[in-house]
Amino acid sequence: MSEVKRDYEIGYGKPPRGRPFQKGQSGNPRGPRRKDLSSLLIAALNEPVYATIDGKRRKITKRQAIVTQMVNESAGANLRATKMLFDMMKEVEQKAGGAAPPEPAKLTATDREVVDLFVARLRGQIAAEAAAAPDAAAAEQTGRSCRPRPSPGTPCGASARRCCATTSRALPRAAFASSTRAPASR
Repeated sequence: MSEVKRDYEIGYGKPPRGRPFQKGQSGNPRGPRRKDLSSLLIAALNEPVYATIDGKRRKITKRQAIVTQMVNESAGANLRATKMLFDMMKEVEQKAGGAAPPEPAKLTATDREVVDLFVARLRGQIAAEAAAAPDAAAAEQTGRSCRPRPSPGTPCGASARRCCATTSRALPRAAFASSTRAPASR
């Protein structure tokens, strides 16, 4: 790098000549940054405040405290607070409604085919369950199992507590005990 020859030393408390502040002039001629009303309001509303909610002291923002008070006042039949609350809700809804949600993407032919197959499978399962429902209901009313048992005293189906595969509801203990006992011979 090239060395510039100087006849003076630059360092702490010794600024370069030619660039120091002029006498009587501030280093910041425009002064401190001024805050507008909206930034002052936002800063004030975001300040924390302690409130007692359900008997516990909680730290919430002033914004939350104002909204909570307004809702509580309007719930207490204060018509003025209710009007203010409705006006505020309308304003929020208008702001939210301004940005419309994006339209959902259209289904491609392959996606449509998958959805149609899924719907068809569900309809088939519903029809099968509807056809099996009268048999299961009749069996529950009579207290017997839906299928004939291979031998007396053995329960039907995979589980000893279930009536059969068509009904997934467990039998009550009394019905289970009576259906698994061998008939008494007299």
